Amino acid sequence: MSSKQNPLEFILTAREISPKRNADKRVKDFNEIYLSNKDDKLSRQASRCLDCGNPYCEWKCPLHNYIPNWLEQVAQGNNQLAYQLMYETNPLPEICGRVCPQDRLCEKACTINTEFGAVTIGEIEKNISDQGIKNNWSTNLQKAPVKKNKVAIIGAGPGGLACADQLARNGIKPTVYDLHPEIGGLLTFGIPSFKLEKQVIRKRRKYLEDLGVKFKLNTNVGTDITFDQINSEYDCFFLAMGTYKNVTTDIPNINAKGVLQALDYLIGNINYLENFKFRSANYHDLKGKNVIVLGGGDTAMDCVRTAIRQQAKKVTCVYRRDQLSMPGSPAEVNNAQQEGVNFLFNYSPVSVEIDPIEKSVKGINLQQTVLDNDNKIKSLENSTMLMQADTIITAFGFRASPADWFREYEIKVDSSGLIITGKKANKLGACQTTADNVFAGGDMVRGADLVVTAIADGIKAANEMINYLSEKISE
Repeated sequence: MSSKQNPLEFILTAREISPKRNADKRVKDFNEIYLSNKDDKLSRQASRCLDCGNPYCEWKCPLHNYIPNWLEQVAQGNNQLAYQLMYETNPLPEICGRVCPQDRLCEKACTINTEFGAVTIGEIEKNISDQGIKNNWSTNLQKAPVKKNKVAIIGAGPGGLACADQLARNGIKPTVYDLHPEIGGLLTFGIPSFKLEKQVIRKRRKYLEDLGVKFKLNTNVGTDITFDQINSEYDCFFLAMGTYKNVTTDIPNINAKGVLQALDYLIGNINYLENFKFRSANYHDLKGKNVIVLGGGDTAMDCVRTAIRQQAKKVTCVYRRDQLSMPGSPAEVNNAQQEGVNFLFNYSPVSVEIDPIEKSVKGINLQQTVLDNDNKIKSLENSTMLMQADTIITAFGFRASPADWFREYEIKVDSSGLIITGKKANKLGACQTTADNVFAGGDMVRGADLVVTAIADGIKAANEMINYLSEKISE
């Protein structure tokens, strides 16, 4: 750290995040709610870093970003160099700065977090990476000679994009297939624009295309084109198709008219707003509706905040545990509360109440819950109540949906439908599947997980494929 910086800056300067747009204004549109911060404030925040000898923040990050190093550069006003350092380990810093759960990862591990509040790592990453893309700053990465190897990536979500970037850095120009009309996967179609504006994804697409990455969109491998058709064209493959199947419940009438699944609702809304014309997305307008969202994760928060922006009459989030037990980001819960979302904790759904004639939703029966000594949910007797609703959205998470063609090409999955890789597949490569030339990573291997872990898998798979191709050539 520079000798010009005050080593007690973490005491003299309080943790301060970027200002948010006023709730009464931001609920009227789908624009991002956090404003950009000025360079002097970013510099002061970065100066709070203690430059630990063993940086816990760096090791807690799945990408092991050089966080203290680029914080030092921001503190000294060298934003361009900071951007270069960010990009050395992270191909999508502008994405991670927005959607990573820093409060559970790098910032939670920050040495000064407990006593003084963590350095605002995520916010600095977002602001500096936005500056880098806007100003076309060089990433200062040595260009590798172009190789003739042909690699296909199936899935243009974070894992697929990270893999494509890493391959391109090493001279391999991959082709990325995706069923959606735009890249990003759930970054584009699952995460609402008030958290991640879609122009951010479009800028990243242009950057990747300039690196030589090719995208074949609106192409569902297995339907629009068979895997057999592309199998002979490429030397190896990376599967990054995510988990798009909603977790469901079997309570009575859960399939009634007016019950929506979270991902279907979110994809339909983004498809409508962005005019993507995605063929598999239906738009659900909840204006004037009484809406109940079941679940306590970030997807549930995305749903309640989307419904508020659609001018729903009333929006309530029902969660079976207490607020402290919610798996989602506390910041997102706070944002939802500011925007007028109601919360009902310690209640679990029992059955959906329907109109006997229309067969459509008119409410949901809920039962009060408590946690026993083993932290397990226990329902209280004689505590059932009916809550009125026009629309119910279930946000219970996602699970694997393996493609039908996996079996034909000996790509094995486990009992949960997740692709088997690495040691479990009797392979040396951590991302290699039971099919020698097919690699996989992200949610379809881990189960529903974080954006940053998918990125880490994409980078790891790219490096393994590079080694695989090199060994094939030397044979």
